[in-house]
This record gives sequence, structure tokens and C-alpha cells, in this order.
Amino acid sequence: MSRVQIAASILNADLGALREAVQEAERAGVDRIHLDIMDGHFVPNLTFGLATVEALRGVTKLPFDAHLMISNPSTWAPRYAAAGCQTVAIHVEAPERHAATLESIRSAGALAGLAADPGTPVDALSAFLAQLDFALVMTVKSGFGGQSYQPEAAARIPALRLLLGAARPIHVDGGIKAGTAADAVKQGADVLVAGTALFSAPEMGAAVASLRPKA
Repeated sequence: MSRVQIAASILNADLGALREAVQEAERAGVDRIHLDIMDGHFVPNLTFGLATVEALRGVTKLPFDAHLMISNPSTWAPRYAAAGCQTVAIHVEAPERHAATLESIRSAGALAGLAADPGTPVDALSAFLAQLDFALVMTVKSGFGGQSYQPEAAARIPALRLLLGAARPIHVDGGIKAGTAADAVKQGADVLVAGTALFSAPEMGAAVASLRPKA
């Protein structure tokens, strides 16, 4: 990946105006739209689901990244891929066997990834290297927006890079803003997921620019 990409998490947008939020993020110069899918079981909160993603897919040509914080990703992951998500990440901590689910994501036409919460060692992903196209490093506990960035969680990225190699992207999600993006990039992030920092900003375009590494 030639430059660090910015993914806008619409979890932090006005949920009554998601179409407009996606369009605003595109105008502001983000590279991707990040979709946080929560089931109220794997994590306490409940967000939007497949129907919302399908309704939004025609609003923009930007890639969609689905982050499934759900207990049964084998049932749903390929359906998000089929709905037009370019990447689908499931949690390595979910109580399922993941190899077949990752393959089903790929068979449905998307890139398959595993997400790891802050307390999860990167070695937990090592059994699935043959099925992985990318990884999602959580720098906050999954399930809640607006948390503070945990630098010790980002410190896992170099070890993960050794595991994945240079070609597979590493996404970082949690507490990303102007003051923390530099650390995530220094550790080796390829994609920065930001929500509050974008949708609470007075001017989103300037907020997007503030996250990109300075030359």
C-alpha cells in the first residue's frame, strides 16, 4: 500500500442521516467507509445490520470495510461480502472456528481479515495465515465508540507485521485522532479507522488531512 488510508467509521455519525454522513466523508477525502456491526452478544451494544449496509452501498463508490463484532460470523460474514463490502473482518476471539469463515468471505468476493482486541496476542492469528488478506488491530476494547487510544495495544503491530509480511495491510481502529495517528503509523499501520475525530470535527476535510502522515 503506497500511502496510509483513512477509513471513516459511521458508528459516530448521525445514525438518522447515514446516507448524508457517507457522502460527507467522501467529499472530505476519506479512502474507505468503515461499518461497525455489533450484535448485542459478542459486545454489549447493538448497531445496524445487513439491510443498512445494502441501503448505503449505492450511495458511494468508496470501498466498504465491515467489522463484525458478532458471536456467529460464519452465518453472516459471507453475506456482508455479497452485499458489496470489499473487506470483512471477524474477531479472532469469537467462539467459532475461523478458517472456513475466512474462506467463505473470499469466495463471496471480499478480502478476509481477523480483528484482535487489545488483550489478544498476535500469535492468535498465526493459525489462519493461509486464509488472511489483512488484519485489524484494535487499540480500544471493541464495542464502544469514543474510547481513548491504547499505545500498548498498537505496540503489537510490528510483531504482526513480521507474521503477515509486507504485502498484507494492517488496519488500526480505536481512539485514532490527530494526536494518536502518528503513533499508529509509526508502528506500521496501513489503514487508520477514525470516527469521533471525523464526525465531531468542525470541518471534516481538515480532520482527514490531520490524520495523514506528514511528508
